[in-house]
Amino acid sequence: MKLSDFNYNLPKTAIAKFPVNPRDKAKMLVLDRKTGEIEHKIFSDIIDYMNKGDVLVVNESKVMQARLFGKKERTNAKIEVFVLRELNKEDKIWDVIVDPARKVRIGNRIYFSDNLWCEVIDNTTSRGRTVRFNEEAGDIFQAIEKIGTTPLPPYIKREPVPEDRENYQTIFAKVDGSVAAPTAGLHFTPQLIKKIQKKGIKVVPVILHIGLGTFRPVEVEDLTKHRMDSEYFEIPEETAEAINKTLSEKKNVFVVGTSTTRALESSVTAEGFVKPNFGWTDKFIFPPYDFKIVKKLITNFHAPESTLLMLAAAFGGYENVMKAYKKALKEGYRFLSYGDAMLII
Repeated sequence: MKLSDFNYNLPKTAIAKFPVNPRDKAKMLVLDRKTGEIEHKIFSDIIDYMNKGDVLVVNESKVMQARLFGKKERTNAKIEVFVLRELNKEDKIWDVIVDPARKVRIGNRIYFSDNLWCEVIDNTTSRGRTVRFNEEAGDIFQAIEKIGTTPLPPYIKREPVPEDRENYQTIFAKVDGSVAAPTAGLHFTPQLIKKIQKKGIKVVPVILHIGLGTFRPVEVEDLTKHRMDSEYFEIPEETAEAINKTLSEKKNVFVVGTSTTRALESSVTAEGFVKPNFGWTDKFIFPPYDFKIVKKLITNFHAPESTLLMLAAAFGGYENVMKAYKKALKEGYRFLSYGDAMLII
């Protein structure tokens, strides 16, 4: 398939700027991938599609407060530092993006507070830098959490508000590392999860830390030539055991989001089961693709020509998904990170 096959007109008015409150009252389009039939539901209705013995797989990655605003040593020039990932915990070395990049060179120090500053030790790309944080800063994740700002996606055309710290974080978030939320998980509430567990559905975690590549445009018409950014993932042994038991018993594996999907489909045995694993994946899923682990997919409505839309189309069937998107726009569904949900069964 070609890049242009995944283009569609997304009006700015359809892009959600704020989430629904409570989260589980978002609208949910249900698509049957075998028949192409569409139902319109509320997200909390998802429990009606689950049965005892099924498993729900969630991403425990936590969004870092990744936007830091500092001043350059001596000149006091204002610099934004967007932290991407930790490279070396002991030496406090991180990959970051700086803006304006022209003002930031190797050897420069950027001060964020009395206790936190970083020194640029390498250039990686035009805007990318490698920095070393100061020894006295302590745990850098904790320092970022205190002074950083929520990294809302670029298509949400507003500044973050204090509520975004909670709103742009799933209830499953435990392990720091993402610069974007695993948005399908944003619809769950603790109350809904309790009901799901009470029905006999096991909730199990994986981790995939989402990087800025999730927003990077695909720039080649031939999809086989596109390369995804690598992202770190972990599949615990208990999670793999629970999923494989469910698969063996011919029950359903409900997977929350494209990030969780990519983690699971990156670690498949020859027999079609998932294996415990950790490492980096640059797996790019687009039609046609034979899913081994995922049986039901919970996702959001994604941007035109995005790799996220391509994965959804690979799972639900290209014609089905594009028709569902057209229907969703007509019915007033809210799109992208803070938008409504889609369940593909």
